Amino acid sequence: MASGPTVRGDLGPVCLHGDGVPSDAVGSPASAGFASLPLVSVLLPEFPGFWDHLPMADSRGMSALRTLVGEVVAGLGGLTHRELGPAFEQLGMPQVPEEAGSKRTRIEESFGQVPEAELPQVTRRVLRHGDLRLSPSTRHRIEDLLWARDAPPEIPKKARRELARALVLPELIQHRDRFMQLLDRYWITEGPEPSLGDLLNGMRQVTLGDLVERHVFRNPGDWSAEDLFDKLGAFEAGDARFARFLEGLVTADVLLDEDLQRLTAGTINIHLRSAGVELRQTGDDGGYPLFTLVPTRLHGNRRPKNIIFATRTKPDIRFLSSVDNDIEVVASDPDDILVYDREIPTGGLRWRDLHAWWQDTRMFDSEVEARKDLYQRLLRSLPENSDGQRNLFLTYHEILAPSVDVPALLPEVWLHWDHETVHQRGPEALLRSRMDFLLLLPHGQRVVLEVDGSQHFTRDCGRTPDTAKYAAMVGADRDLKLREYEVFRFGHDELKRIDDARTLLQQFLPDLFRRFRVNSS
Repeated sequence: MASGPTVRGDLGPVCLHGDGVPSDAVGSPASAGFASLPLVSVLLPEFPGFWDHLPMADSRGMSALRTLVGEVVAGLGGLTHRELGPAFEQLGMPQVPEEAGSKRTRIEESFGQVPEAELPQVTRRVLRHGDLRLSPSTRHRIEDLLWARDAPPEIPKKARRELARALVLPELIQHRDRFMQLLDRYWITEGPEPSLGDLLNGMRQVTLGDLVERHVFRNPGDWSAEDLFDKLGAFEAGDARFARFLEGLVTADVLLDEDLQRLTAGTINIHLRSAGVELRQTGDDGGYPLFTLVPTRLHGNRRPKNIIFATRTKPDIRFLSSVDNDIEVVASDPDDILVYDREIPTGGLRWRDLHAWWQDTRMFDSEVEARKDLYQRLLRSLPENSDGQRNLFLTYHEILAPSVDVPALLPEVWLHWDHETVHQRGPEALLRSRMDFLLLLPHGQRVVLEVDGSQHFTRDCGRTPDTAKYAAMVGADRDLKLREYEVFRFGHDELKRIDDARTLLQQFLPDLFRRFRVNSS
């Protein structure tokens, strides 16, 4: 037998296929059963992210965002007719020819044609566009609506105030210009433009920036960190803005000392953990730690060391070194069992990562050809007797096809492994060997998608209810959740028709990704 890839990692025990079929009965699905399956778009990199192509859950938020951005875009009226075309292109807005009417008409028609799914991306470009002037208050309102799409974790006022009281303000303001840049980025530190009368009289409204300069820098000790947070409006701000402010507060852009970064993050976390979140190091910035606010309930998750998936037969696994936990998957055909043995990034396993791995290990010259080949290989691993499982896979690709930066959907993933069968192992057998689908999301979050046919709760080919089998299934779910997997189950009939699957997933996927803060920005 030919040897498969050698990988290192923890290998848990296992025994049954996820759909209740005994592992010793699992065979290779006939490839002919997939010959007539419809092909869907191969994932292409032209689009920046999933959220730009799916609707916001809150239609009121989308309506408010469109109104605000429309008021800002009206400022393009200061351009000439000739300049409007390039401006539309820069913002991602449809072109409207000069013959359509006045500049105002062209702008309104162009913005009115922006689809709801593309409004977030247009909004980001508007915020960066040099020809559009936004007041600080308008910018903040737009940002709050945009950031709220990612369903940020709730940070209660009590936790905010307690962490502010624990911070030592002189430690945070050692580099004045850097600290002020942070405040300017997230808070309204400047007032409105002075009126002509104010200018003639030499008068100017006192701004928050003036007060910070006076009470924080010129007269240190006037304000505590709690006073500053209060004046900034941090205790009343939206969760997303407050989270970004805390992340910014502990960056190397503000604190030029790694020990102080870690000390400050630790102080903040003492008061955040009661709210179920914490600042966790998720990367580095030029050698300095980079912290992100993430849910603490996922803190115990370890990064996967290897992923055995898309199997057409039960893996034949042996230890090369039990001391080092090196394992080898042995197969007559290496493509019968796939093993992803690269490090899982902090941002989760995305299609981009899986494509690169497939291209490298299968030595494809063309990236596009590698993607097509991987897609077909994953498709062949799906059980031919489950229309629902197949439709979930197809529809996931169809909906998310524009982006390679969305989570990779891994089919037929081995959770446990046992060299003996259920009949050999007896009552000690573990009752779930494979998961229908696995998503490895940012910051160690693991999501299992299961498609339940009648075999999950019946016997005799679906003729007799089997409460024991159902009890075993829900018990396995509890075990998964205790191990910090999130399990979402679909009834097979929900996905049996491709149109029904598409309707269901178009609602479910955006909600799922918001829930787990996928692709947040």
